[in-house]
Amino acid sequence: MSYNVTFPTKWSDFDPNRHMRHTAYNEYAAEVRVRYFAAQNFSINEFTKHNLGPILFTEETSFRKEIHLGENITVNIKLSGLSANSERWKITHEVFNEAGKLSAVIKVYGAWIDLTKRKLTVPPKEAKNLFLHTEKTENFEEIILKK
Repeated sequence: MSYNVTFPTKWSDFDPNRHMRHTAYNEYAAEVRVRYFAAQNFSINEFTKHNLGPILFTEETSFRKEIHLGENITVNIKLSGLSANSERWKITHEVFNEAGKLSAVIKVYGAWIDLTKRKLTVPPKEAKNLFLHTEKTENFEEIILKK
């Protein structure tokens, strides 16, 4: 299932050079992840209920086309990797400008953390299917966990 969100950009997203701040791209991608989880019936309230949180190990952003002040942008989510137990995941976000041109690609590598134990954990059964219907990238891979 493809999933994307269109956002109106705002004044605070831009620097004095009228370029979208590099961190703004990542903030929109994070918002899409949270909205996607909620659309899969695992909202922030569910995270709290299970004392679970997503963490990132890496976040890589590649910039392609400029986004201008006042443009609407569209950000999608695609799954590029998943471990067999769903503990770790790789997500790719594409950010498109108002003309539909690819403006940035954001790749994140993350996992779930038990917020009490402060240790990585597999998601509870209620979250096992979070990525079941996520559109996959062409280079999707299984993440092999080292023991």
